[in-house]
Amino acid sequence: MKTVSRRQFLTSSALALASNTLPVQALCALSGKNQKSDQINISGKVFKNDAPRKLWKWSREADYYMTLPGDAVVCGICPHSCVLDKGDRSICRSRVNINGKLYTLAYGNPCSVNTDPIEKKPLFHFKPASRALSIATTGCNFRCLNCQNWQISQVKPEDVRFKDLFPKQVIETAMEKKAASIAYTYSEPITYFEYMMDTARLAKQKGISNLWISNGYINPEPLSVLCEVLDAANVNLKSFNNETYQKLNGGQLDPVLNTFKTLHEQGVHFEITTLVVPGYVDDPKMIKKMCQWIVNNLGPDHPLHFLRFFPQYKLDRLPPTPVSVLTNFRKIAMNTGIRYVYVGNVPRHEGNHTYCHQCGKLLIERKGYHIPTYNIEKNKCRFCKSTIPGKWI
Repeated sequence: MKTVSRRQFLTSSALALASNTLPVQALCALSGKNQKSDQINISGKVFKNDAPRKLWKWSREADYYMTLPGDAVVCGICPHSCVLDKGDRSICRSRVNINGKLYTLAYGNPCSVNTDPIEKKPLFHFKPASRALSIATTGCNFRCLNCQNWQISQVKPEDVRFKDLFPKQVIETAMEKKAASIAYTYSEPITYFEYMMDTARLAKQKGISNLWISNGYINPEPLSVLCEVLDAANVNLKSFNNETYQKLNGGQLDPVLNTFKTLHEQGVHFEITTLVVPGYVDDPKMIKKMCQWIVNNLGPDHPLHFLRFFPQYKLDRLPPTPVSVLTNFRKIAMNTGIRYVYVGNVPRHEGNHTYCHQCGKLLIERKGYHIPTYNIEKNKCRFCKSTIPGKWI
């Protein structure tokens, strides 16, 4: 495995960050692979001297990392690029440096296993009314002030109750539950990348779909590999302002936008979710700019979901999002050219349903997670025969 000096790495990183890139030679030998990334940034704080003394049954060597002299390592999964000395733990809490190697502590030990309606992800244009086996381990590379699953996303793998469920057992469980898909969700699947990948490869062999529910904060190389086994994704677009991303979520906007571009180029079905947090993500001008970017870079056919915020976690004193704001944002998005725009967390809102972009007729009526009306036949509108983007039953 090739190494570079810490000074060489940090010097090249500092110079490259001015242009938001890193040279190829500074990103080599990632777990024995050649790294070609040009967008790894260093940010955030790692947990010093917080690694366990010994590895456990649910550990394995990480797939993407670089070694530095002195037994330090650089994680290559996400744009944080955590630099870990021996005994350190990553920002996501799931990766540790043990004796100069990077290990994941989240492999085969999900803390949440449930069977959900696929609409809960939310995915409205992929196998409607089907069921997804949803799994999650602990950990997240963001620090969202409004996190709804902070009890598992902001803790270590060792700190929760979990199930012993290795990839082969996940597949067996999905088949027992008659689940059409496996959803990697709830926390941040990027943090249990190796577990997700091994499970997804087996699922693909069995004809089970793989769903990635994520913040999209991932580096290009692991994302490219993930796209090989992905069938659908819902990626959060937290806002369209980098300052807000840093303040509200602890990340940056550009890597997420690059994720959307990659998914689009690779032909992966994906839907976009934006939680409208009052005071952070409720500026109509920002939303219009965001929708224009989506149409110009991704086209009009990727569904966009605006979700109503409810007070929780560190933003428990904020009010819920006014429904009028969500209704207005839906109009802005549709006027900008996005054909399928939804409103979530507001029962009985017209934005719960799917309408044909051509004739305007009701195609899918949704009452909660139930579908009493379904007017799509062979991927086409039953009324005007226009093709409706998505994968339909």
